[in-house]
Amino acid sequence: MAEANLQAHDEAQEIPMFEGISRRTLNHGDNTSIHEIKIARGAVVPEHTHPHEQTGYLVSGRLRFVLGDLDRELSPGDSWIVPGDVPHEVTALEDSVALDIFSPAREEYIP
Repeated sequence: MAEANLQAHDEAQEIPMFEGISRRTLNHGDNTSIHEIKIARGAVVPEHTHPHEQTGYLVSGRLRFVLGDLDRELSPGDSWIVPGDVPHEVTALEDSVALDIFSPAREEYIP
């Protein structure tokens, strides 16, 4: 069972993921994890899948998000749901910051 936790932003270590892309695991429990993703303009999260359900929110910037058959440009305040095992890819049209929540928690993202 997860214990209650409060974590300051500067306590979360920034981890490089791809060229121009990094993440911070902001917090996690038994069933979910939340991550801040920074994506530099022009950087691409290549098409991939994972078994986790992913809910996201664009804090700043602009993204081109390809999700299965959907292809959209997202602006601050826009959000997404990626069901498990659905292919998706993201390209940053501007420097961007997003929040991703995964269920179950992305164990490989937890330091």
